[in-house]
Amino acid sequence: MTYDLKLSGGTVHLPGGPVEADIGVWGGRIVAIGASGDAGRTIDCTGLDILPGVIDTQVHFREPGLVHKEDLESGARAAVMGGVTAVFEMPNTKPNTDSADAIADKLARARNRMWCDHAFYVGATNHNAADLAELERLPGTAGVKIFMGASTGDLLVSEDSRLAAVLASGHRRVAIHAEDEARMQARAGERIPGDPASHPVWRDDESALIATRRILGLARAARRRIHVLHVTTPAELALLGENKDIASCEVTPQHLTLAGEEAYPRLGTLAQMNPPIRSGAHRDGLWHWLNQGVPDVIGSDHAPHTLEEKAKPYPDSPSGMPGVQTLLPLLLDHVAHGRMTLQRLIELTSAGAQRIFGIVGKGRIAVGYDADFSIVDRKKNWTVTEDWLASRSGWSPFTGMTLTGKPIGTIVRGQVAMWEDALGDAAMGEPIRFEAVEFG
Repeated sequence: MTYDLKLSGGTVHLPGGPVEADIGVWGGRIVAIGASGDAGRTIDCTGLDILPGVIDTQVHFREPGLVHKEDLESGARAAVMGGVTAVFEMPNTKPNTDSADAIADKLARARNRMWCDHAFYVGATNHNAADLAELERLPGTAGVKIFMGASTGDLLVSEDSRLAAVLASGHRRVAIHAEDEARMQARAGERIPGDPASHPVWRDDESALIATRRILGLARAARRRIHVLHVTTPAELALLGENKDIASCEVTPQHLTLAGEEAYPRLGTLAQMNPPIRSGAHRDGLWHWLNQGVPDVIGSDHAPHTLEEKAKPYPDSPSGMPGVQTLLPLLLDHVAHGRMTLQRLIELTSAGAQRIFGIVGKGRIAVGYDADFSIVDRKKNWTVTEDWLASRSGWSPFTGMTLTGKPIGTIVRGQVAMWEDALGDAAMGEPIRFEAVEFG
């Protein structure tokens, strides 16, 4: 048989475990594991691990309206440079992504510009609940996103009656930013001007736990599955572990890597994000529950701002940090240091996303699936430098960090998006397909 592409000599991570086998690709899909025959292009992967394509289910690429920070092209370029093959992009742009026209606009903007496959969340508002059942079924839509706190304007949905109306409209899993707006408003005086270390004091554990408890109750009443994003407290993960029938959840690399005691003195407002970087004890608690199997996915919550914006004195400085390009490298380093297994990394970055969101044709290396691969050198020691970063924001809280394990290649539906830090020939990203949209 003749293939478009053959990956030879690598360790291939199948659902049943690692094997030494060549992979044959034809027409953007995997057609043979243990491939023999000729190929239009053969890539030697000797000494490398071939993982299912990493899916980052939470990024903010800022287009339209905020493109001085990032746009769909630069964000997707950063994604594939870091080994990410697909992303779910968030709705807090200007204007908000809260209508069919806004989704269509983003899909049009992405065409021939995004290097990775993509889907766009539609934002729940206080006015569009009745439309969400239809909006969530649009092609290229990742589902509905609710901001219970930490947003502004119409994307903030904080009252129980309005949250219940959103949850009552539609069937797909709803993504939740769970911080309690009323508690944060009441605690605004806890912020100390000029001191970003007061950020987690203001946005404390209780604000997160209250919101998570509230949304679990509302979701159960509505019989609607939810997905709680960027969980930062062990207490939330314990609670979510008791409610797996209705709730999935996410943790981020930065909350698994950074501790407030060190991060705020060293990074200042560059460490500021929502929910906050918390203490080392919080970080250790997240690892405990990760190794108990509670989190379903790891997402980057890539949320870039310019260095000029981040240089504003706290609390005028914006919350958020870049992260899509460093997601996989940080996790590979955690694997190298024995904090998690490579099997768990795969579950959290590809198989878990496919399972909970019903993605068609992605999330595993298997015949018939999209030929999406994140190819890594698990032994490579290297240092994160600014010249490696592709985000328009141009910085990372992890610059200067020495890591073990690096993405070497990113292949999206059989096309090379990145190899050895060089981009492919053209942006080839297409909309992600979902079972709920394709099959009703």
